[in-house]
Amino acid sequence: MRALLLLLCAFVLMGQRDPILVPEVSQHEVQVRQGFTGTELLLFGAILDPGGRAAGSEYDIVVVLKGPSEAARLREKERFVGVWVNAASTDFRSVPSFFAVASSRPVSEIVDEKTAAIYEFGTDYIQLSPSGVIDTEEQARFSAGLVDLKTRQQLYKQDFGGVQISEQVLYQARITLPSNVTTGTYTAETFAVSRGRVIASAQSEVEVAKVGFEKLVADYSQDWSLVYGLLAVMLSVGMGWLAGRLFAMI
Repeated sequence: MRALLLLLCAFVLMGQRDPILVPEVSQHEVQVRQGFTGTELLLFGAILDPGGRAAGSEYDIVVVLKGPSEAARLREKERFVGVWVNAASTDFRSVPSFFAVASSRPVSEIVDEKTAAIYEFGTDYIQLSPSGVIDTEEQARFSAGLVDLKTRQQLYKQDFGGVQISEQVLYQARITLPSNVTTGTYTAETFAVSRGRVIASAQSEVEVAKVGFEKLVADYSQDWSLVYGLLAVMLSVGMGWLAGRLFAMI
């Protein structure tokens, strides 16, 4: 009975035809120190068949890098009597703090819109979670405004053509993290696509963490928020007084 079961498992494994992705990231930890100006991540890897050989059929690669999710409130501005004031607003429960997509070709040439929406293959397909019940058109307007704001802050980006594939085996993509990134765990998802279908996927993680003096200040501001606030006020007053004295002596 056991021999029959092993033989059956062998036939199943032999019949497995989907390839396997073997992804890697140039650095799994990004240290944010004082004066941090950003860094570049290299996401690379290979795609193999179950036997460990190079995958034979042609395929495309899409890489999606997402930062930790956070809540966000977006406000609209409108002109009232010549002055810009806050108007309508909406809250989002879950917004990626960072989002980047790179692909070997334009996504519209790789998959249909439904598949692109399922796997978030682009900034147009980010799955945001607005709070409360709002009008569909209003939700679309606020979502587009949020994506535009994050894009101008260099926190959302897409590079259709940013993945290079060599001999249908190796692939690589470069994604830049700006200096204003949020700390936390980032997920790098890699997808192999053939004939409009995702045939393999794999995930890696990158930890972005503050170290040194930056970490000390961040921890102190969270653990001793009241004392931190008082010290900040005292420091501001002291610097103002010192500046006034210096100007008075000139």
